Amino acid sequence: MWERDSVGSKKSILVVDDDGATRDTLRLILESEGYDVVHAADGSSALEQLGRHRPSLILLDLMMPWMNGFSFVEQMRRRGLDWRTPVLVLTGASQPWLKAEWVGAEAYLEKPFEVSKLLEEVGRLTAA
Repeated sequence: MWERDSVGSKKSILVVDDDGATRDTLRLILESEGYDVVHAADGSSALEQLGRHRPSLILLDLMMPWMNGFSFVEQMRRRGLDWRTPVLVLTGASQPWLKAEWVGAEAYLEKPFEVSKLLEEVGRLTAA
């Protein structure tokens, strides 16, 4: 069975977002806090990443082309790749709390997000 990816005390986070600037920003923020970051531009690429890495947390945009966040979560669970990995939804969609609930996410943040709130949620969800 896969163990969660980590190097020393570093936790691994999978960032799934179709916006390259958002992915880069999240990577810089999270790496500066000591997290290892793997990223994907859509749900299909994220599933490929899950075949190679078992992250401690998934940061998920819901509205993406090719395979959106809803389909990604459905496929992740169908393929047995969720490993009880917490999901933090980052979205600019209306009613984010409802959409996060639909995908079974542990938490959500609205875009644009505050860095302090992001780090607070990431820390809470990776504390296990």
